[in-house]
Amino acid sequence: MKKLLIPFIVLIVLVMSACGGKTTENKDNSAAKEKEPETITYQSENGPIEVPAHPKRVVVLSSFAGHVMALGVNIVGVDQWSKMNPRFQDKLKNAEVVTDEDIEKIIELNPDLIIGLSNTKNVDKLSKIAPTVTYTYGKVDYLTQFLEIGKLLNKEKEAKAWIDDFKKRAQQAGEEIKAKIGENATVSVIENFDKQLYVFGNNWGRGTEILYQEMKLKMPKKVEEMALKQGYYALSLEALPQFAGDYLIISKNPDGDTSFQQTETYKNLPAVKNHRVFEANAKEFYFNDPITLEYQLDFFKKHFLGE
Repeated sequence: MKKLLIPFIVLIVLVMSACGGKTTENKDNSAAKEKEPETITYQSENGPIEVPAHPKRVVVLSSFAGHVMALGVNIVGVDQWSKMNPRFQDKLKNAEVVTDEDIEKIIELNPDLIIGLSNTKNVDKLSKIAPTVTYTYGKVDYLTQFLEIGKLLNKEKEAKAWIDDFKKRAQQAGEEIKAKIGENATVSVIENFDKQLYVFGNNWGRGTEILYQEMKLKMPKKVEEMALKQGYYALSLEALPQFAGDYLIISKNPDGDTSFQQTETYKNLPAVKNHRVFEANAKEFYFNDPITLEYQLDFFKKHFLGE
């Protein structure tokens, strides 16, 4: 009888030990979660800054709202241009429009992080409200900018995964477009703002990063000469034929002056005569954040490839 009891007792001891191990393991996991830091140190342009590890109330005073939303982080205050973007409206419906002058209003929003551009005013006052990080527009390329904001929001892995996937898809679409329109076909991106026309280089939003950087499509020589370095160039209607490519992308402000499209100069452009003009709503075409980039890529695939 005693011989039969011994294995049974050993079995009970083993089971209890295993349960005890699991309990200890669960305690260790709980302790690890409890020890997760509330802040991280972000290496900003102006030096290291302590920011929330998981920000929940972000104020964006610049063109980076789409970057923040793409990473699933809540925005409580935003710039006017982002608020007007039709593609952002659902996610920003509860966000207040603020500027770098609205100190009292920003205080009331109780942000835990503020993001702006290097020319943002009142940074000293804003920094007393919440950690404030600014970026110089164009200092890094458009995808590195998203990666930097991913680091700031403690979501670097998510940002990197999207970047790698997006580059592949954009470059593949570029190969298909070049196969269809020809290696030497040129593409121009223009926009009407107030009573002025602008043409863009390869890093000023409006889909230019996709067309020229990822897809490697060609811009007319005059665009390369006048707009590539600065990013954009203001031109007269009379000069438009020199800047218009075989294909014309118009970032169109419907509430602006669109009379240029009724002129003989415009109507006689080869791109217009050959029905190679693709129009987009400027308000949802301005930026180069992931949400806008996805829309721009779909726009180009639809218009160039019929997808």
